[in-house]
Amino acid sequence: MNKEVNNEMNKAANKEVQTAATRRFKTALLAASASACLLGFQTPAAAQAAWPDKPIVMVVPYSAGGPTDVVARMLAIPMGKSLGQTVIVENTVGAGGTIAPTRVAKAAPNGYTILIHHMGMATAPALYKKLNYDPLKDFEYVGQVLDVPMTLLSRKDFPASNYQELLAYVKANKDKVTLANAGVGAVSQLCGLLFMNQIGVQLTTVPYKGAGPALNDLMGGQVDLLCDQTTQTAPVIKDGNRVKVFGVTTPRRLSSMPNIPTLDEQGLKGFDVKVWHGIYAPKGTPPAVIEKLNVALRAGLQDEMVKHRLAELSSEIVPLDKQTPESLRTHLAAEVDKWGKVIRAAGVQAD
Repeated sequence: MNKEVNNEMNKAANKEVQTAATRRFKTALLAASASACLLGFQTPAAAQAAWPDKPIVMVVPYSAGGPTDVVARMLAIPMGKSLGQTVIVENTVGAGGTIAPTRVAKAAPNGYTILIHHMGMATAPALYKKLNYDPLKDFEYVGQVLDVPMTLLSRKDFPASNYQELLAYVKANKDKVTLANAGVGAVSQLCGLLFMNQIGVQLTTVPYKGAGPALNDLMGGQVDLLCDQTTQTAPVIKDGNRVKVFGVTTPRRLSSMPNIPTLDEQGLKGFDVKVWHGIYAPKGTPPAVIEKLNVALRAGLQDEMVKHRLAELSSEIVPLDKQTPESLRTHLAAEVDKWGKVIRAAGVQAD
């Protein structure tokens, strides 16, 4: 009898222990599930708040030392200070500046890979038959950066001495006059195309592998004309006796070279070519990340060293209302339309 009672008591005790253990397990499981859910809700916000927590790569489509690379390296330091992380400049060159945008378009949309590019972002759709990205669909926009004016130059012994004489000479000697550029897709080529389009004269174009060789041959007298950025031409213009300058390509004169008239004021109405730059991120980058990048960009453009250096290069920081994502989006769309018409009219296209 006692044995049976003991067995029953043991069974009851074991059952109670198992029930208690089960309750503890379920309680622990529920607590773990609740914690996991809470963490799940908190993770995106926490990750967003922590961005950036590693270095950011700014991709440049052109070689080190070129105008776009110079701008990128100037901005990288103050932008990095604003973001609290290093901004690393990487040059991804080739295919007329189209490899770098392709790389960034396909990068993870987390803000750690961004692109700085000039007006080539707008001309590529018309210039290239096959493009692995769409400038208007495959990117988020951070903001415009600056405008680099251009100048129309000739060799120092060219027969014309002012713009009106230049216009008369090229119309009378269009088969003899040569117009240099830095290669297909280069801004010097685009400026030349627009110039020829507006004066209604087709000249013999001479492409080079870069702005430096083109300018050197202009100074050496091997070619007649060149339209290129002030970051390249300002030093030789200020030298005074190495080239002739016929005008700047912006609607108003440059404060750094106020004695040089604009092409617009000399009769080439509406002629406006600036090498504008913008910063982009992959499509789908979170709005909060774009906002932080934009704040860093605006901080960089207010940096005294950056402002001083850009002024030396006759480059102009865009106004505050253009340093925005929406302004860059609108400007890019307008430029795609503008240059598409010019390039198609000229019949210029690369493979």
